[in-house]
Amino acid sequence: MRLVKVATCNLNQWAMDFDCNLKNIKESISRAKEAGAVIRLGPELEITGYGCEDHFLELDTVNHAWECLKELLVGDWTDDILCSFGMPVIKGSERYNCQVLCLNRKIIMIRAKMWLANDGNYRELRWFTAWKQSDKLEDFHLPSDISEALLQKTVPFGYGFMQFLDTAVAAEVCEELFTPIPPHTELALNGVEVFMNASGSHHQLRKLDLRMRAFIGATHTRGGVYMYSNHQGCDGGRLYYDGCACIVVNGDVVAQGSQFSIKDVEVVVAQIDLDAVASLRGSISSFQEQASCKQHVSSVYVPYKLCKPFNLQMSLSSPLKISYHSPEEEIAFGPGCWLWDYLRRSGASGFLLPLSGGADSSSVAGIVGCMCQLVVKEIANGDEQVKSDAIRIGNYTDGQFPTDSKEFAKRIFYTVFMGSENSSDATRARAKMLADEIGSWHLDVSIDSVVSAFLSLFQTLTGKRPRYKVDGGSNIENLGLQNVQARIRMVLAFMLASLLPWVHSKPGFYLVLGSSNVDEGLRGYLTKYDCSSADINPIGSISKQDLRIFLRWAAIHLGFSSLAEIEAAPPTAELEPIRSNYSQLDEVDMGMTYDELSVYGRLRKIFRCGPVSMFKNLCFGWGSKLSPSEVADKVKHFFKYYSINRHKMTVITPSYHAESYSPEDNRFDLRQFLYNSTWPYQFRKIDQLVNELSVGKDVAASSNGVGVVAANSADPKAGL
Repeated sequence: MRLVKVATCNLNQWAMDFDCNLKNIKESISRAKEAGAVIRLGPELEITGYGCEDHFLELDTVNHAWECLKELLVGDWTDDILCSFGMPVIKGSERYNCQVLCLNRKIIMIRAKMWLANDGNYRELRWFTAWKQSDKLEDFHLPSDISEALLQKTVPFGYGFMQFLDTAVAAEVCEELFTPIPPHTELALNGVEVFMNASGSHHQLRKLDLRMRAFIGATHTRGGVYMYSNHQGCDGGRLYYDGCACIVVNGDVVAQGSQFSIKDVEVVVAQIDLDAVASLRGSISSFQEQASCKQHVSSVYVPYKLCKPFNLQMSLSSPLKISYHSPEEEIAFGPGCWLWDYLRRSGASGFLLPLSGGADSSSVAGIVGCMCQLVVKEIANGDEQVKSDAIRIGNYTDGQFPTDSKEFAKRIFYTVFMGSENSSDATRARAKMLADEIGSWHLDVSIDSVVSAFLSLFQTLTGKRPRYKVDGGSNIENLGLQNVQARIRMVLAFMLASLLPWVHSKPGFYLVLGSSNVDEGLRGYLTKYDCSSADINPIGSISKQDLRIFLRWAAIHLGFSSLAEIEAAPPTAELEPIRSNYSQLDEVDMGMTYDELSVYGRLRKIFRCGPVSMFKNLCFGWGSKLSPSEVADKVKHFFKYYSINRHKMTVITPSYHAESYSPEDNRFDLRQFLYNSTWPYQFRKIDQLVNELSVGKDVAASSNGVGVVAANSADPKAGL
């Protein structure tokens, strides 16, 4: 037997905070050594943080990374343990995303990333060059101060693996695993048994299964040990890196870390018999045949043993059942952990949320309540960093610290119901009930006097006073009256967030939380600079469908029972007067349902459909319920309002990224914001297709002996 103990980790790094990052790296190495590991893998670009973005273009960032690496190497951190550190490296005039592989205070080699992530949220080609010399390793001249400190002048650089006395080890960096021909394929044929994947992978609802299948597939048919390390937390932007460090052996997961956590460091360890890898490979005839005619990959010889011989006191890690969270749990824990990181790193003293009693703002409140529960739970588990942060943010004194989530929420969470003459007693009561269940400091404010003052000022200036549509006003008047209410709420929210801590003799300021969902952003069903305008928004990339599922789950599992009643209520903005014969409803206002919006969003973004392609797809999807003409009307209606309102995405509040069809304009969904909203060419093509389909249907009906009038008289919405 060749026994080897390996360690990988989740690290909560913070872009450009080198002190924080170095501290977490050292802690992970210490824990790996304590566990007896001889290999330690950290996340991609762990020294700088993954999300430095254009800071990668600064020489300071690269220089500071070398300074931190030097500190790790001149100390005893790499003694008797192979460590992989992620950092940017400049070779010649090119900047590379690298894994620096170190052992016993020396750099063994620098592995440059060959396939860069450059879609969705990723822009690595903006900052890095892909390493293209896959057939060789080159000499890299170390910076002079590093060279002097390590007594090394050059190290191998590029693509290759490390050949130890008893095994072979190689790095595969994040995106490379998901390419059509991943490096581990030929590395396995060259005898590599241990693969180290340093990653910077963000959370997206229902995404973890795809990642886990890739790890399993990498070793299921070709054998091997696959180690995966990831960031975990908010490193300064919209993404939440969702950890889940794991170790896979011959297609079986033998160790798995948490997906969501407010810990700064989590180390995952496994004891493995490498002879099991050799045995599996020897039993697969096709592997043997392909290995015999493999393409040679360069290697670095390391005269060092990593393995231990057979020992009964060293038990092997056994296969585990993979742990997955439900989407409801992902919505609770992902944004909850993201909010905690943002709160503790921003210097704020808490959150303020305009709480309407509707599904969206109540979802945000529930997530903050979940965050408070996570903090109290982690403190009870003995996490001193979480405890220290909570004491500072909650302004505890005399040795006190949070022991009850509701008491903690009372210290850090304000909720405000900003009612008007258009608000119902039901939503006011729901907001108050939920605030009591969570423990927030709740305020009930009427904005009618402020609205009236604005309207009086407008009347003084123009001589006219607008009316709601139900009272005989025009659409323009109706919209203007709704917008002034919404924008007053935004101004009041920021005022309260900045001054309420002062009123209650607390230090700092409060962060305003937004609560618009991804479907409203896609349709533009929000007022520019209303309560959707905030400091951050934990649900801005989550669909209404998923939020309703979350509310039902949270009512039971988080103990906020009022959320069940909130979920059951029809969505309404309550910006128009309630009459006996009229009540404002979101889906009526939008001219489409939230379910339809999710379909439009996925077709537009995930399947890259323009108006014509969307029409064709929906003719198949909805053809049994709607006529082509009705499908066309729906598609045109969506694209009209999507394009009219696209400008709102340029100022939308920074939101937690959770959904693959997010319309967020900053980096994920890059499109113009000034459209010809009539889409003349595209809509004309749709009309032509509708005519062609109608003619074809008429011909088919006539040939079957069915009257055209009768064929068209059936209710196309039946069962919709």
